[in-house]
Amino acid sequence: MNKNLSLLALSQVFGFTANIITVFLSGIVGSQITSIKSLSTLPTALSVLGTAIFTILAAKIMGKIGRRLGFIFGALVSSVTCLLAVFAIIQQNFILFCISHLILGLGIAFAHQYRFAAAESVEKEKVPKAISILMLAGIVSSFLGITLANYTKNLISDHMYVGSYLLLAVFTFMPAIFFIFYKNNEKTKIDFNNKYNGRRLSEIIFQPRFLQAIIAAAFAYAVMSFLMTATPLSMHVMEKMSLEKNRNSSSISSSSYVSSIINYGTFNKKIWV
Repeated sequence: MNKNLSLLALSQVFGFTANIITVFLSGIVGSQITSIKSLSTLPTALSVLGTAIFTILAAKIMGKIGRRLGFIFGALVSSVTCLLAVFAIIQQNFILFCISHLILGLGIAFAHQYRFAAAESVEKEKVPKAISILMLAGIVSSFLGITLANYTKNLISDHMYVGSYLLLAVFTFMPAIFFIFYKNNEKTKIDFNNKYNGRRLSEIIFQPRFLQAIIAAAFAYAVMSFLMTATPLSMHVMEKMSLEKNRNSSSISSSSYVSSIINYGTFNKKIWV
């Protein structure tokens, strides 16, 4: 495993916790700091929305400044917004908590680019294995993030879950350190001043295979989001189950999601090359 791929795998372990812990805790925290219980999962929804909105922006930023600086910027954004979420919890400010999760979507959008950077870091025939390594790191991240978020929830005795988000601020900052040693692949830099001579976006969008992939991904992600958002809230808030039992189910569901991607990347090599 080359240096860049190793750094990406380490960054995935720590950086992907933003997605995992947000799904695990944001609905529970939301239910505690808002009087309108039907809006409890709004922070989770906004983090997903933020990721979708900022994905193209993240790709364009890295096209101009390179993967290395782009990933460092994304990690810093995630860490700072976690501190904003900490402040929101202390102040019991639901609106600010929602805003922090929307901005956190920007950091997550950068983290979703790790797998593409992994594909660029190896030879063509090793791309499926490289992406699978990143997804395996995601499984480690799911267990690490949820377990430690549970253990640190009472770190600040007067403000439950502040410790979890402080932990997340540290975790999401770690990739910024790792990527200092990352070496850019020159072929990922794009000159946006040059006239684009490729296919129009409309031609790409209306391809049957593209539409099939978009629809399948949208439905799959929607189902995953519904299940993983509702499960912690239902178990802990509605059924009064301990966060420890909640942690186990959330870890399993998170790792199952990532495992499916690993199998997809490993056994469908034509998709990645």
